[in-house]
Amino acid sequence: MKTRLGTISYFLKGCKRYFALAIVFVFLQVIFDLVNPKIMGYTVDYIIDDISQTPKFIIDFANNLGGRDYIMSHLWIVALAVVIIGVLSAISRYAFRMFNSLGGENLARRMRNTLFEHILKLPYKWQDINKTGDIIQRCTSDVDMIRNFIQEQLVNLCRMIATILLALYFMLRVNVILTLCACFFILVVVVYSLIFHGKVGEKFEKVDAEEGRLSSTAQENLAGVRVVRAFGREMYERKRFEEKNEVYIGHWIQMMSILAKFWTISDFVKNAQMITILALGSYLTVNDYMTAGQFVSFIAYNLMIIQPIMELGRVISDMSKSGVSIDRLNYIIKSEIELDSEDSVEFPDYGDIEFQNVSFAYDAKNVLENVNMTIKKGQTIGILGGTGSGKSTLMLLLDGLYNPSEGRITINGVDISKIKRRSLRSHIGFVLQEPYLFSRSLKNNIKIASDNASDADIDEVVETACLKQSINKFKEGFETYVGEKGVTLSGGQKQRAAIAQMLIRKPEIMIFDDSLSAVDSKTDAAIRKGLKKASKDATVIIISHRITTIMGADNIYVFDGGKIKETGNHETLIKNNGIYSKIYELQRSVQEEE
Repeated sequence: MKTRLGTISYFLKGCKRYFALAIVFVFLQVIFDLVNPKIMGYTVDYIIDDISQTPKFIIDFANNLGGRDYIMSHLWIVALAVVIIGVLSAISRYAFRMFNSLGGENLARRMRNTLFEHILKLPYKWQDINKTGDIIQRCTSDVDMIRNFIQEQLVNLCRMIATILLALYFMLRVNVILTLCACFFILVVVVYSLIFHGKVGEKFEKVDAEEGRLSSTAQENLAGVRVVRAFGREMYERKRFEEKNEVYIGHWIQMMSILAKFWTISDFVKNAQMITILALGSYLTVNDYMTAGQFVSFIAYNLMIIQPIMELGRVISDMSKSGVSIDRLNYIIKSEIELDSEDSVEFPDYGDIEFQNVSFAYDAKNVLENVNMTIKKGQTIGILGGTGSGKSTLMLLLDGLYNPSEGRITINGVDISKIKRRSLRSHIGFVLQEPYLFSRSLKNNIKIASDNASDADIDEVVETACLKQSINKFKEGFETYVGEKGVTLSGGQKQRAAIAQMLIRKPEIMIFDDSLSAVDSKTDAAIRKGLKKASKDATVIIISHRITTIMGADNIYVFDGGKIKETGNHETLIKNNGIYSKIYELQRSVQEEE
C-alpha cells in the first residue's frame, strides 16, 4: 500500500458492493430529478402554443389525451406525473443513503480492525517511540475523516458529476450560449478549488499533528490524575494543557481563515453565475432565441447544477484533508511488524539459557556490554543493580521484545532469534515492576493469560501470590471490578495480582522484574516461599533492589554500567566484600534502624 489510492482500495475490500449499489441508485435519482424539469418545460410550451422545440411524440401524446384545452383543465395529470417521478426519486435517494451508510460503517470497521491488529504486531521499540494519544487520534479522528470523505464526498462526487454532465447535456439541447456561460463558471470553481487544495492540505496536516499532541497530553494527565492531585500540580498541568490547546486552536483558526476565503469566493461565483444566467436568458427569451418553456427548464437545470458545483469545490477541499489522514494511517500500516524468520522453529525442549557476548544500545548509547551468563535449567537466579544498569533490558532481550546489537541468546542451544516469537513468549512468564491491569474483574484479569484456567487453578495461584486474604476482604471477591490500570488496588495488590496472572500460565521460565518492591518483607518472604514450591522445575529469574528477595537464589549477578561486576551465591558475594556486600550492609543497617 504505497499510494493513497492503494490504501483506499485495500480498506474498501468487503464493502465495495455497498458503494457500487449506492452509486447505481444515485444515478437513478439523478435521472428522475432531471425528468421533471423537462415535463414542466414541455407543459408550459404546449399550453402557450409555443411547441416549436417540443418533441413530436410529446405533442402526439398530449393531442391524444384531448389537446391543449384538456391539458389546461386537467393539469392534475401533469402534477401526478411529477409526483410519481418525485416518489421514484425519493425511493432511489433512500436506497442510496442506506447502501452508502452500510458501506461507510463497514469501511470504518475494517480500518479500525486492521489498524488495531497491525499495532498489536508492531515491535516493542515502535510502541516506545510513538505516543499513545497520537496513535488513538490516528485510529479515531483520521479514520472518521477518511470514512466521511468516501461516504459523504466521494460517492456524492459520482452523483455530482452525473448531475452536472446530464444537466449540461439537456442545457445544451436548450441553448448553447447559456450552457457555455454556465460552463465558464464551473471552470472558475474547479480552478480556484485546486488552488486552495494545497493550502488546506498543508494546514490540515499541522492541525492533525497538533490534535495528536493534545490528545497525548490529555491521555497522559487523565491516566495520571491521582499523581497530579497528590503533588498539587493541577495548575501546572492545566497551564501546560492550555498552551498546547492554544497552539491547536491557532492552527484551526488559520485553516478556518483559508476555508472562509474559499467559501466566500464560492458564494460570490454562485451568485454571479445565477445573475448572469437570469440576465442573459431573459434577453434571449425576449428576443425569441428560446421559448419561455425552454427558459423555465433551463433555469431549473441551472439550479440543479449550482449546488453540485459548490459541493465539487468542497470535495476538492476535503480531498486534501483526507489525503493527510490517509498518510497518517499509512505511517502505521507501513511500519514493519514482527516477523519470524523463514527457518524459525517452535520453542525447543526446555534447557539452559545462555547470554553469549550480548550487547545492546538505545539510540547509540550502550546499555549492556559484552554480557555472558549461563542460567541452568531449573535454577533460581537473582539479578541486582542500580537504576539504568541494564537489568530489565536484559530480560526484554530474553523475551524477544528487543534484539541484541551484538551477541546472541540461546535456550537449549537454539538462538532465540530462530524461535517463533509467539512460541517463545508462551513459555516465558513476565511480571513487571509496575504491572498493567485491565478494566475488568479481578478474576478476568488473572485469567487473561489462560482462558481455560479453572477456579481451582485460580485459587492455587492466588494463594501462592498471597492475594487470597485481600480478595476475601473485597465485597465482590473475585468479581471485584478493577479500574483502569488497576487504580482501585494498592501497589502491592497489583503486583500480587500480576504474579498470580503469570503463575496461572505455568511457564518454564519465570521473570520477576522488581515485582515485589511494593510488598512488605514478611509478604515478600511468604511469596518467595510459595514460588519455590509452585515453580518446581521452572527457571526463575528475580530482579530486585532488595537483597533479601534474591539472597536465596542459586546464583546472583551484580550489574553496574551494563556489565556484570560480580557473580556467585549470597555467601560468596558477602565474602568478596564488593558491591553486593556493601549494599547488603547498607540495607541491613537501614532495617535495624527501622
